Amino acid sequence: MIAAPMAGGPSTADLVAAVSDAGGLGFVAAGYKTAAELEAELRVVRARTARPFGVNVFVPGAATGDPDAIAAYARELAPEAARLGVELGAPRWEDDEWDAKLDVVADAAPAMCSFTFGCPDRSVVARLSDRGVTVVVTVTSPAEADTAAGAGAGVLCAQGIEAGAHRGTFDDTGADPRLSTLDLVTALCSRNALPVIAAGGISRPADVRAALAAGAVAVQAGTAFLRADQSGASPLHQAALVAPAFTATELTRAFTGRRARGLQNRFIREHAQAPSAYPEIHHLTRPLRAAAVRQSDANSTSLWAGSGHRHARTGPAAEIVEWLASGVPAP
Repeated sequence: MIAAPMAGGPSTADLVAAVSDAGGLGFVAAGYKTAAELEAELRVVRARTARPFGVNVFVPGAATGDPDAIAAYARELAPEAARLGVELGAPRWEDDEWDAKLDVVADAAPAMCSFTFGCPDRSVVARLSDRGVTVVVTVTSPAEADTAAGAGAGVLCAQGIEAGAHRGTFDDTGADPRLSTLDLVTALCSRNALPVIAAGGISRPADVRAALAAGAVAVQAGTAFLRADQSGASPLHQAALVAPAFTATELTRAFTGRRARGLQNRFIREHAQAPSAYPEIHHLTRPLRAAAVRQSDANSTSLWAGSGHRHARTGPAAEIVEWLASGVPAP
């Protein structure tokens, strides 16, 4: 039982430690943190648990080749900024301190390091493997799995279309495979010798049973922990997961310029044609999202959630781990 790394606040050090202490594997989300912040958080997690845990790192992509599309989108969002009383952010590209974060992870040597948005090259995988770190690559298709295996990855994280938040596709500008979690797990287990983690729509014990029956060696759940006592998700986000007003989820680029699944709201509906440009649009809309949370405006911010969001429970993370794990068949 793995607690998915949820960047931007939900994956707190307390959540990581609680899941690991309960017999699962907590994951630190390195995305959107500086390397120094990541290093400090790893120290906190190590002080709170003696159990293994993992770290997730975003693989940087190229800067957008269409700055005019970003400029047009900024003009489209100007009324949103005016209504919320903020200025739009600067739509800049960055590599999320890739090299510095790899140094931090190599020095800390957690049990696992997973990568999202792409596959690191063989030298990165070898460096971490030499430190005893199991390297996991998030994939959404058999072709991506082949690339990860070729780079020396030790484990594949099969992210199905049901998963909340960002799609892990290597190329956001191309077609999205949109395979269900079970279909992807089945496909990968039939053609690849690497262990497979099932991710996407894991929200009930029955989902755990189904994923393991399909051949997965473990499951990764994110939305299921968003309402946990140790979650760092905003109260607005947590309430929306079960609010009558938000019944459906949808893939969108509206908030970050990269496909991500969240609760369908006004912002998503009105900005359905946002261009593919990550992290430029993430920085462009960041002030909007923050202001909307401050103003308790659930229709103007990202509310990342998977397809099983209605099953998200409140309570200690350990109880959620125990509940989900009750779906594991007896040996």
